[in-house]
This record gives sequence, structure tokens and C-alpha cells, in this order.
Amino acid sequence: MLEERDGWFVKNVRDGNWRKTEAFGTTCSFDSKEAPFPHTGIHIWLLEPGKPNCRYHRENAQEDFLVLSGRCTLLVNGEERALGPWDFVHCPPGVTHVFVGAGDGPCALLAIGHRPQDDEIFYPASELARRYGAESPEPTADPRVAYSDVTRSQPCDPPRWPVD
Repeated sequence: MLEERDGWFVKNVRDGNWRKTEAFGTTCSFDSKEAPFPHTGIHIWLLEPGKPNCRYHRENAQEDFLVLSGRCTLLVNGEERALGPWDFVHCPPGVTHVFVGAGDGPCALLAIGHRPQDDEIFYPASELARRYGAESPEPTADPRVAYSDVTRSQPCDPPRWPVD
């Protein structure tokens, strides 16, 4: 029988770990050094029009995304797909993807991903991703290389929430 455990908590989005970078916008993570999430990553991205949330990539983990508000463009396996509020995206392992803000204002995107112990990731060359500023400087399996031309994210205050 599974034993009852402690460690659960409630956290308001305003109290999350907010960070910002010029290249990829603002993100909120719910895990922390005090309360790590070893099995699942959970983030909210606020994408400005024309800004990607990260580099175009694929990994050996499932990820799921829900557009909470605003509009964005999904780049997936070399294709483009326009997304709006309440659109859900499932990416099984091996699906190459990135999201780019679209429309007139920010897009709030909920991202939930599995964290395998044997984490593998790859950032391919892609003309499509290049057009959106989401391509890695070179094809690589090393995130340090993929983000070598980007300044590190900095802690920031949470945005006005909820995002309109």
C-alpha cells in the first residue's frame, strides 16, 4: 500500500519564480531549490509577438502545452500552426517544436513536461525556425551551445495577472 506523504503545496502564479530574457520573454516556474519537481516541469510563458519561448528542439520526453490567452504560432516538425486560447498541444518524445508569440499582445502558454533521468535533447538546423529567431546557432545536443548567443535570464517581478 502506498503511504501518505507530505510535500504538497499551493502557490499563486504571482508568487512563482519569474525570470525574463530579451530573446525569449518572461517565464514562471513553480519548482524551486526548496520544492524541486524531479519528475515534471511546469512553466507559464508570456510570449510577446514575434518572440519564441526557446530554441527549436526535440527531446526524449513528453511535453504538453495549453494556450491560456492570446495568440501564438507553433512550429512543429517543420510546419506552422496558428494557435489561440484553449488550444492544447501534445508533443510525444521526438517531436521538434517551439512556440512564437503572435497577434497584438502577449500570449500566456502553460507548459508541462516529463523530466526523464536520461534527458536527451537536440537542436536541429531549421530554415523555418531561423525565420522566427528560434534556431540554435548550430545543430547540437548541448543546451550551452544552443543558447551561447543569448544573455542569461534575470529574476523579474510578475506581470499583471491574469494577462488580458
